[in-house]
This record gives sequence, C-alpha cells and structure tokens, in this order.
Amino acid sequence: MRSSPALPPLHALRAFEAVGRLLSFRRAGEELLITQSAVSHHIRTLEQSLGVPLFDRKGRSVALTAAGAHYLGKVAGAFALIAEGTRDIRSDAARQSLVVSLLPSFAANWLVARLDGFGEMHPQIDLVLDPTLSWANLTGGEADIAIRYGVGPWPDLRCELLATERLMPVLSPELAARRPLARPADILDHTLLASHRPTEWEAWARHVGLDIAASRQLQLTDYNIVLQAALAGQGVAMGRSLLVADHLRRGALVAPLPDFATAAGLGYWEVLPGRAQISPAGTAFRDWLRLQIA
Repeated sequence: MRSSPALPPLHALRAFEAVGRLLSFRRAGEELLITQSAVSHHIRTLEQSLGVPLFDRKGRSVALTAAGAHYLGKVAGAFALIAEGTRDIRSDAARQSLVVSLLPSFAANWLVARLDGFGEMHPQIDLVLDPTLSWANLTGGEADIAIRYGVGPWPDLRCELLATERLMPVLSPELAARRPLARPADILDHTLLASHRPTEWEAWARHVGLDIAASRQLQLTDYNIVLQAALAGQGVAMGRSLLVADHLRRGALVAPLPDFATAAGLGYWEVLPGRAQISPAGTAFRDWLRLQIA
C-alpha cells in the first residue's frame, strides 16, 4: 500500500508525538518499545519530509522549535481524534441488545421503576421491553426471553419459576372506609374486580373457605385495568403481592385481611426457547431480575 504524499510515515509521527510530549528521545523509545537510535531516525525522516527542524538539540536536552510546537499540537489532536473514534467503534461492537417479552402489568407496576439499576450495572446492554398480552414466538426470534405470569411450566419451552405469587384482596382506602373489609365474608358486599384469570379469586376463596359464586364480579381484560379500577374505588382487586407492593407502600391501596393464598405453580416464570442457549445479556438480565425479586 503506497503512502499518501501529503502525509508523513505514521511511525515517524508517533515518534515525533512521543518525543514532543516527553522531551526525551530515550523515554520516547521506551514508551514505543523501540531503540533510541530508531527514534532519532524517525525524527530525521520527518524533518526531511517537512523541510524544517522540529527540535533544538543541545547536548542531552531537547526542546521543540516554534514549528515543532505548532506541529505537535496538530499531530496530538489528530491522534486524540483517532483514539476517540477507536473507543467509539470498540464500544459499539461491545454493545448487546436484549428483547424481553412481558405482561404490561408486570412492566408498569414493578419492572420499570427498577430499570435504572439494571442500566447502571450493565450500560453495554440495550434493553428492549415488549409489553404484550400475547405469547411471543420465542422460537421464531420475536424475543430473546419472556417473563410470564401463570401456572407453569409450559411444554416445549424452558421455564424456571422466578417468584411464587401470593394473593390477597386489595382496595382503595376510601372504599375501605365506606365499606369495611374486616373478615373474608365482607367480600360479598363488594364488587370483585377480575382479569382474564378468575381462578385467582377462586384460589383465595378456597383458601378462606368462602363461596363467592353469587358475588358481583366485573371482568376486565388486563390486570393493569384491574388495578386502575381498584385505585379508583370501583371494587376489590385480587392483589398479586409483587405488583401491588408499591401501591400498598404508598397507601394508594390497602390489604385489610391478614391472610393470603397461593396456588401450586402460580407465579412469574422465566421462559426461553426450548433448545436455545441464553446470551450473556440474557444471563445478566436474569441474574439481576432474580436479585431484585429476592
């Protein structure tokens, strides 16, 4: 490859920048891992190419000429730009992307409030959340990992239980003041808010020994809507402990009954394609998620 006539040899420029910065041929050679005589040769080649002296040599001391000081500023700036561009390229190459499919209720009521911590721990990972009520086709590459709520595991998928859900009725403080919920039977005086999983109410009713077949129920599609209705005082929601914890902490919802119910296999599951290997980004997210849930 031929050199450009407008540019001196790169080795000569590197030697010049090192000598100009260190003001020492010996120390420049040590930094560049070449001999002092090789450094001197590179400087002579560069001075001959430019047609001007770059250094005043007086005995063992070295000083930049006016032309050398001006040129050093340009060369050092050029090397700094090259170094910056190199860092950017390497940083981009090291970035990883991770697509996570999850329920909107899990994203809105628990995950999003904690994502800053993941970003601080793993700034090289670009996390893409795909909140959806539908199952993502993991085998088809629609997502790298899914977090699902329900009774698992599911066939043909790698499933691991992240957290078992605890169920307890929750309602707004205003509704609780108007219509107290002091014992399980008081539920029958309320409208029960249910998502597409009415089995949660059935599991809790079995646990406390209550028949809720004749209760008033309002069926809602998404658990996000269930919580919004409960926050608005429109009825009692079956609280999923992980998703209502922040609402209870703020006092936006209350859980007057001390007991809670669980159901076998009901909880939040990490789901992966059956035979796929989890990526380093997926492993980092999974480990962080488990720590947060724990």
